[in-house]
Amino acid sequence: MAAKHCSPAAKWCAHALCWCVLAGVASLAGAQTPAPVCKYLDAEGNVHYVNVAPERGWKKISCDIGGETVRSGARSSTPTPAGFPKVDADTQRGRDDVRRKVLNDELATEAKLIADARAEYGDGAPPPLPEEQTNAQRYADRLAKLRKSVTLHEKNVEALRKELATLR
Repeated sequence: MAAKHCSPAAKWCAHALCWCVLAGVASLAGAQTPAPVCKYLDAEGNVHYVNVAPERGWKKISCDIGGETVRSGARSSTPTPAGFPKVDADTQRGRDDVRRKVLNDELATEAKLIADARAEYGDGAPPPLPEEQTNAQRYADRLAKLRKSVTLHEKNVEALRKELATLR
């Protein structure tokens, strides 16, 4: 699990550049871009990638496009203004390639995190730590936290794969 090596703030910094690039590419792509997968931070500092409204109390890290939050399946009904600059196909392909690369990088990171979380979870029966051998509740709490971590990373991988599937 990555939490052993860095704080939630450091994890956020590590992903911030990728998400800034993704947000920039998405804002430049305009209406041709599918609904984004938004990145949120829950109360416990876990990162979630969702394309629907999150649980109450989660902090949005990124997903705004042009200052307006786009919801899954929503399309702008405002027509393109006259004189609005058009993007040629080669430029758009380049932007899509950058977006695909960012999403693939995030997917690779999440895949590593899920592998680490599953290894630590140990198929639901990790060996108890010395301080947990005399305190069953402490062991149960750690087991629940590990299970939650595995589930979180599985959801993140699924959301990123769905987003990648929508790319042309």
